[in-house]
Amino acid sequence: MSNPKELRYSKEHEWLSAAADGVSTIGITEHAANALGDVVFVELPEVGATVTAGETCGELESTKSVSELYSPVTGEVVEANEDVVNDPSLVNSAPFEGGWLFKVRVSEEQQDLMSADEYTEFSGS
Repeated sequence: MSNPKELRYSKEHEWLSAAADGVSTIGITEHAANALGDVVFVELPEVGATVTAGETCGELESTKSVSELYSPVTGEVVEANEDVVNDPSLVNSAPFEGGWLFKVRVSEEQQDLMSADEYTEFSGS
């Protein structure tokens, strides 16, 4: 398993892209997707909603369990990935590409986001 170096990671196993024009993309890591098993349902925050760093903003349901989705940043949701809502298996098959979850216009980040190397050590993956 390889965690892309250009991303930052939360202890809740979400990844965050660098902000382009103030907007970051958020998804869950391959480690989290593998731990969940086959994802069968995704609930994402609505466009226009405000998410808060460290707080729940949706959920992922798999054949094994239901897991809360946490936002690694505070800001306004500007896009939700409808492809993932329609085909939740994208979270498993392409967690860093087509399986991204939502985009946020960032107003504040969590202070404890990790680099790829730090996350690899933290998660053991």
